[in-house]
Amino acid sequence: MAIMRRISRTNIILAVLVLAVTTEDTYAQEMDKMWGEQVMTLKAADAERGQLFEEGNYAMFIHWGLYSHIGNLYKGKTYYGIGEWIMNRRMANIPIDEYKALAGKFDPVKFDADEIARLAKDAGMKYIVITSKHHDGFAMYHSKVNKFNIVDATPFGRDPMKELAKACAKYGLGLGFYYSHNQDWTFPGGGNGPKKTEDGRTVDFKYYYENKCRPQVEEITTGYGPIAIVWFDTPGRIPREYVEELVQIVRKNQPKALVSGRAGYGLGDYQTLGDMEVPNENVDGMWETVDTTNDSWAYAWYDNYWKTPREILHRLVSCVGRGGTYMLNIGPRGDGTVPELAARTLRKAGQWIKRYPQVVYGTDASPWKHALPWGDVTVRGSTLFLCVFEMPKDGELYLPGLKTGVKSARLLGNRKKQAELEVQTTNGWTRIQLPARITEKVVPLVQVELEAEPEVDPCWGIDPSLETRVLAQFAEVTGAKQESKKWMEKFGEWKHVVRVWQWEGGGKASWEVDVLKAGYYSVDLTYSGEGRIVWGVNIAGGQHIQNQQNSSHNYQKFPIGWISFPKPGRYTVSVSCLEGNLAEASLKAIHFTFVD
Repeated sequence: MAIMRRISRTNIILAVLVLAVTTEDTYAQEMDKMWGEQVMTLKAADAERGQLFEEGNYAMFIHWGLYSHIGNLYKGKTYYGIGEWIMNRRMANIPIDEYKALAGKFDPVKFDADEIARLAKDAGMKYIVITSKHHDGFAMYHSKVNKFNIVDATPFGRDPMKELAKACAKYGLGLGFYYSHNQDWTFPGGGNGPKKTEDGRTVDFKYYYENKCRPQVEEITTGYGPIAIVWFDTPGRIPREYVEELVQIVRKNQPKALVSGRAGYGLGDYQTLGDMEVPNENVDGMWETVDTTNDSWAYAWYDNYWKTPREILHRLVSCVGRGGTYMLNIGPRGDGTVPELAARTLRKAGQWIKRYPQVVYGTDASPWKHALPWGDVTVRGSTLFLCVFEMPKDGELYLPGLKTGVKSARLLGNRKKQAELEVQTTNGWTRIQLPARITEKVVPLVQVELEAEPEVDPCWGIDPSLETRVLAQFAEVTGAKQESKKWMEKFGEWKHVVRVWQWEGGGKASWEVDVLKAGYYSVDLTYSGEGRIVWGVNIAGGQHIQNQQNSSHNYQKFPIGWISFPKPGRYTVSVSCLEGNLAEASLKAIHFTFVD
C-alpha cells in the first residue's frame, strides 16, 4: 500500500484554524496547543515498521487506571465528562493526597488480560494501545522508579501490562503503550502538577523529566517484549530536546515501534486527528482517528450511550475510506471488567468484518474522497468495495463521475451465490441495480471489478434516489469565512464541524454539482445561529429561492424550498445569508432530495 497519499484540497483551505472566543472554544484552542504540531515523518523505506498500522486499519484503545475505580462518582457526586480527568480542577478537583490515597482501595481482581485480548481479536482489531500512565501520574505497570503504581500502591499487587503483553502475543495482536509525557498532576515538576517536592524544594519540569518521565519510558520500552506503538499525548510546552530524547529511546529499545504524532514538534511517525474526529474528506499521509465506544474514554458509571455495531462499522469504514486508521476505545471498570454492552457491540461489528475482511485490511482511500449518499467506498487495486449504509428505496445504487469501465458487480454475503448485478452508464453516472432481497442485514456490500484502477471526476453528484448532503467544507467561499470549529457537549466529548459564517453582504458558498435526473429537488440547510435568519439558494443562471427560519445552536436541518434543475448536467449552486444576524449564521451543509 502506498504510504503517501495525495494532499486534500480541504487541508489547504483549513490551514488556519480559527475558533469563536467562548469558554469552550478557548479550551479547544488550549487542547490544540497541547496536542502539538504533527508532521508525518515515516518514510517509504520504513514501511515494515508502519505495516501493522497502515494495513491493519483498526485497533483497540484502552483507558484504564486509578480513575476507573472512581468512575466519575466522587464523594457522592457524579461528574459528567471523560473519566480520566476526574482529578482535574475542571472536574472534581481532587487534592493530590486524597487522590493518591484512593489507590489503597483500587483492587481490579476481575481483570482478565486474555479476555480483553480475545475481545479485540473477535472485534477484528489488529493491535491494542493501553494507558501505561495517564495525566494523573498513576502507572498501570510495576514501575521501579516511582511507587505510585498498581503493584506497589494497591492491594492488587500484579502487573497487568505483563499479562496483557502475554495475551496479545497469544492472539497475534500488536501491543502499544499510551504514556502522558508532559502532564503529570501528582509528581513534582510535571505538567500541571505540583511545584514542590515533599521536603519543600521548588522544582521545575526537568526534575519530573529526569526522575520519572524518561526512566519510565525506558521501562515500558524494555520490560514487555516487542511493542508496536508508543502513544505520547498532550506535549504542551515540553522542551523539544526532551521529545527528541524520548523518541530516540523508543528507536533504540523498540526499533520496529511507531511513535504517535502527539509526541510533539513533528517528531512522530503519523498524525492523530482530534479526539472523536472522523474526517469528511480524504487526508494525506499516515493518520488515525481515536474514538470511543460511548462518550467517556475511561469508565463513567452513568455512561450507557453505546455506539451500535452499525455505527462502529460506519465510522470505521469512513476512516478507512478517507485513507486512515480507526482506533476505538473501551473503558474497563475499576474491577477490571469490560462493560458488557461495549463488548457486545464490538463483537457484533467484528462478525461483519470477519465476513468481509477485504473491505478493511490493506485497503486504500475512496477515489471520491468523501462519502456518497448511500455509504462509502474502500479500494484495493482495481476493486471497489461499496458499503451500503443507506439503502435506496428503488434499489438503484449510483456512482457519479466514475470514468473507469466496470467489468462486473456482485452483492456479497447473500446465502445463495448472486449472479452479476445489472450495471448501466448514463451521462457519466454508473447505476448498479441491487436485488429485491438482500440477506445481509448489517451493512450490505457490493464488490465492483473495474477495468483498471479507479479514476473519478470529483464533481458532486446529486443522487436521484437518496438525499444528498453537500458539506460547507467543500464550498468555494467569497464574502464569508470558512473555518473549522470544535466544541464539547460535555467535558471531553468533542464535536467537530467545518462551517461558513461571518457573512458579508453578497457573500456566498458555492458548489459545482452534477445532476442526472432533471426535476424539482427539496432543499434544506443545516446551520446554527441566533434569532431568525433569511437564507437564499441560487442556481447560477437559473432559479432563486429564499426563506426565513429560526436558528438553533447545535446545527439542525431546516427546509428552504423546492428548486428546479430543468435538465441533466452541471450546475453551480450557491447559498447566501441575506438577513438576520449575519455574523453568527453558521452554515454546515446543503441537502438535496428529489421530489417524486
